[in-house]
Amino acid sequence: MVPRPAPHTSPSGGAGRRSLLLGAAAWCTAAAGCARGTGAPTAAGVRTRAEAEAAHATAPAPAPSGTLPAAVPWRPGPGEIEPGAKLAAVRLVEALGTWPAGRGGPRDATARVAALGISAPLAAEFAAEAGPLTPAADQAVVRVIDAQYGGLLPDTASVLIPCAQSTRTGSTVREGGTTIDVRLERTAAGWAVTALHPGRPGRPATDPGAPARAVLAQPRIALPPGSVADIRSGAVHQSVLSAMLRLADAYRFSVSVVRSGHPVDVFGTSRPSDHPLGRAFDVWAVDGRPVVDPATPRSLITAFMRAAAAAGSYNVGGPVRLSGGTRPNQFFSDATHHDHVHIGFAA
Repeated sequence: MVPRPAPHTSPSGGAGRRSLLLGAAAWCTAAAGCARGTGAPTAAGVRTRAEAEAAHATAPAPAPSGTLPAAVPWRPGPGEIEPGAKLAAVRLVEALGTWPAGRGGPRDATARVAALGISAPLAAEFAAEAGPLTPAADQAVVRVIDAQYGGLLPDTASVLIPCAQSTRTGSTVREGGTTIDVRLERTAAGWAVTALHPGRPGRPATDPGAPARAVLAQPRIALPPGSVADIRSGAVHQSVLSAMLRLADAYRFSVSVVRSGHPVDVFGTSRPSDHPLGRAFDVWAVDGRPVVDPATPRSLITAFMRAAAAAGSYNVGGPVRLSGGTRPNQFFSDATHHDHVHIGFAA
């Protein structure tokens, strides 16, 4: 099989010409000193970018029973390419997935988006597209774990947002979350969101198998809720699960995307991505160090990439293009992969 460049793409359904203009400067002003997403208690296996960067810091105290953590806006760290695109995508997700008591439902979701300065018809479209990001609940707080590119071209982008979400109904608090593929286009006024594609991992399998159970139980692998659901569904290939377990012998790493919430085709092409087939996963932090951060040693990332190839990946992408490999074009690098390591499998 000829290796494909990494799987980051346009899912089915065109983005349309809608124009939600969300510039980075405007969003930082609206977010009043937007801090990194550190205010929420960490669910098992889930770590935000800020928590990865401060892996040895004292964990925040859990919220009192029956209450939700405070909402803390995410912001890009150093080393980002086109941070305005990520901010545009994240702020919309935060507005849709967080609401105060008694303000759930489509009408209130539309109002929250409209409060960002978006027209009412466009706000209603985004609220309708939000799907699992707006479950039935009295109150909700979404926590963005990371924002990575699913594709970055000169005038279009896909930003993948794995997030955890705490919801309260009555006195019952539940933990959940999803991964959202947010599509954008560049306009004269800045990056504009054009569509949302929430992940839909499917129902849990009766028994996903021993490798899946081992991955879910491995504390050295941090998985966002969407990826946990992917693995529980039984639709992730054993080659992926085996590679995760092998890599966990030497590294602690944070996964951003496995199957759901990832573009169907390699972004900007008609070539199928390995992700929706259950044959790839992306990693945004290694040993608590974000891939995108310039302070993260390149030697750590390149060693991890070579370890991924040794674990059987035919297609390893990241912020550095490596030489060598056991097959042609085994390693690649581009703007899309400056913020994560892609690890794909032929079967």
